[in-house]
Amino acid sequence: MDITQTFYDKMAAQYDKLFLDWQSTTREQAVILDKLFAENGFDRTAGVLDCACGIGTQAIGLAALGYTVTASDISDGELAEAAERAEKNVVKIRFEHADFCTLSDTFSEQFDIVIAMDNALPHMLTSEALEAAIKSIAGQVRPGGIFVASIRDYDSILTEKPPYSPPYIHKTEKGQRVSFQTWEWQGDNYKLTQYIIEDEGALQTDKFECEYRATRREEMTRLLYASGCSEVAWKFPEETGFYQPIVVAKK
Repeated sequence: MDITQTFYDKMAAQYDKLFLDWQSTTREQAVILDKLFAENGFDRTAGVLDCACGIGTQAIGLAALGYTVTASDISDGELAEAAERAEKNVVKIRFEHADFCTLSDTFSEQFDIVIAMDNALPHMLTSEALEAAIKSIAGQVRPGGIFVASIRDYDSILTEKPPYSPPYIHKTEKGQRVSFQTWEWQGDNYKLTQYIIEDEGALQTDKFECEYRATRREEMTRLLYASGCSEVAWKFPEETGFYQPIVVAKK
């Protein structure tokens, strides 16, 4: 099992603690994506593959809006958490274990829309790995369909390579919860350590480690065109309301 699978398997039961209100976030992000899909000519009859679904943050929200959603991930821990949350939200989603670098091993069909949100693609630690992932994902998008992904604004981050991210401080009924990340850089790659500190009477600290490669938008754009996309456009938080830049690539 690689470091990415281990990271998400261990975090599965605590991933929602990164949000002030995970349930509200699923609804808010679904509205943002729904608007983005509509701007690109799709209504809620579209078939969606969330190929990095995690605990279902986007998949569950989209299913609640009426989309036909298939969701996959490399982490069995997060898939189990997502399936449980889908049941609690009374939405029907097809879940599959799949590596987004080899999606055709799991899916024979193509989809109207494929998404990979929340900085999933920068887990590819080399340009060759990123190219393989984008080729795999583009292969599951039907002609005329779109691929939608979000990544950190690495074009800005790489100018300074900060050693940590600003903390999120969430007030809870019993105290507060603080989450933050430290980043150890080696070139454009960095080791991320995620800390979650709960101060609710008894102090509890958890940490989880993973690796990323800071991916510039130019590289992502070039690889999307090389993988058969005819149009690639970037949209930024001030336009979409989403917390990261989003790329929309039309097949």
